[in-house]
Amino acid sequence: MRLIEIRLLEGPNVYRLEPVVKVELALGRRRTWYGQRDPGRHALVRLAAAVPSRLWPDPIASIAAWIRRLRADHEEGHTGLAVHRSSDPGHWIITFPWTGEERARTLTEAALALAEREVSPSRTARLTGAQERLVARWSARISAARTSPPSWIRDADRRIPAMSISGTNGKSTVTRLVTHILLLAGHHVGTTTSDGVLMDERMVEPGDWTGPGGAHQILARSDVDVAVLETARGGIVLRGIGYESNDVSILTNVSSDHLDLQGIHTLPELAEVKSTVCRITKPDGWVILNGDDPLVAAVARRVRARVAYFSLDGSDGSATVRRHVAGGGRAYLVRGGWVTEIDGPTATSIVEVRRIPITIGGLARHNVANALAAVGGARGLGATIEQVRDGLLDFRPSTERSPGRLNLFRLGSRLVIVDFAHNEAGVSAVLDVAEGIAGGAAGRAAPITAIIGTAGDRPDDTLRAIGRTAARRAQRVAIKETRRYLRGRSEEAVIGELLAGVSAGGGAAAAVPVYESETLALRAELVGQGPDAPRVIVMLCHEDRDGVFQLLDDLGARPVDVTEELTTLVPRLQDRPRRA
Repeated sequence: MRLIEIRLLEGPNVYRLEPVVKVELALGRRRTWYGQRDPGRHALVRLAAAVPSRLWPDPIASIAAWIRRLRADHEEGHTGLAVHRSSDPGHWIITFPWTGEERARTLTEAALALAEREVSPSRTARLTGAQERLVARWSARISAARTSPPSWIRDADRRIPAMSISGTNGKSTVTRLVTHILLLAGHHVGTTTSDGVLMDERMVEPGDWTGPGGAHQILARSDVDVAVLETARGGIVLRGIGYESNDVSILTNVSSDHLDLQGIHTLPELAEVKSTVCRITKPDGWVILNGDDPLVAAVARRVRARVAYFSLDGSDGSATVRRHVAGGGRAYLVRGGWVTEIDGPTATSIVEVRRIPITIGGLARHNVANALAAVGGARGLGATIEQVRDGLLDFRPSTERSPGRLNLFRLGSRLVIVDFAHNEAGVSAVLDVAEGIAGGAAGRAAPITAIIGTAGDRPDDTLRAIGRTAARRAQRVAIKETRRYLRGRSEEAVIGELLAGVSAGGGAAAAVPVYESETLALRAELVGQGPDAPRVIVMLCHEDRDGVFQLLDDLGARPVDVTEELTTLVPRLQDRPRRA
């Protein structure tokens, strides 16, 4: 038996909606996970499901028995212990509630040590003198340990409403869009994103603050009246959510990303982790779910709050959404080209999709979905239809409002799209936009260059999928290294998997240039392919966004205002009549 980790989760988590100790152990020989990302029912592992005690292996049962005994001896509680399976072969997880950090950790170490020495946890067992002295020493250490409480923010200590946004793609865009709607509605909004902590859209603390630390910063401020919190997988898995409940939650989608980290290997497991933000939503709050994503839509069965769906699947939504609406539920759809709220028998048209700047005239379908999600979230916090409309129309995909998310620049006859796309779904979405722009008018089409690359902590199949998608849909592919975010991989390994994907997509891997940085890649592809040749260049920017923006400025590129230049940007939209 090997100890993998003892981790104290300080707030709601995938196992329980309170702080728990997580003890992960491995039995048997070391084996690597191998399976399907979306497994069948026979192979599905539900992380939070408690395994019946009759199925516990003897070593796990012994440790669990010692934890129960020591918790009872030291007035740490008698209930709450559970054993869970992991999809990692041979891995078992024991969880139980805690109230004092040092005591909980010492108690766990004691249980492991006593089980390893094969000391019986039964109170009626006859122990040797050495065993009794060992138990006594550990009991003394537990009694002497400090009891620092978990740092989560309880509802009694939270004075402002909070919204949490999670999902694989679109979190930052939805977060910033909801923030903008609420700000224009007169609120003082505290926001956390992967870019930093913002106060009324003004950056006050750069960095990735999508974990509990960011939530604590916002919820402790006295100058905000609403919190809009982007919540990432990593914080939930490593520390738990930093507060007891929220008033509104949004789950955008679940796709392949950040897998094979912290024991999360499959899409259902990833969905289970991310859905924690929905499970902590108050009963009188709102959970906004993607009705087109089966894994997300299924979360509705596990929440206490009211549910609203958003859907791009036709004018009436997916089958799940249609059933929900037929039962009097709320949904956000596109009907006749308009963002529409369905609330029971009432349908309210909010704004025409093509007028929303971030949708690029409707080409950016992923941003149409993001807009629907944001509308649902803002409405859940009390924004009026008019306030939602104003916010959608005023929010632009600019470097100030939404940096690194579908930022468009014009340099002569070339158009550059800078985007944070970091997985197959994100790359496919931004290439949808690139193809729509490159299509031009009268059948003319400009070639597309895709500059790809991402962090090294993606699994092989994700890296290959990025390369494969780019090769299938772009006329030219280039790779830029992301050296600051290798995260344990070598540069050669990341590039090799991307090139393998290019080959699988029908591209010539030998013809793909590899650049040492994002700025070198963009400069070479802008200058080296002929300054007068029409071309759409998609730049997947992760490492040096400011450097990329500065380079574009130095070269004379200008940001594109999609509200003023839409028909120039997408000529085939010229013939469409604009509805008032």
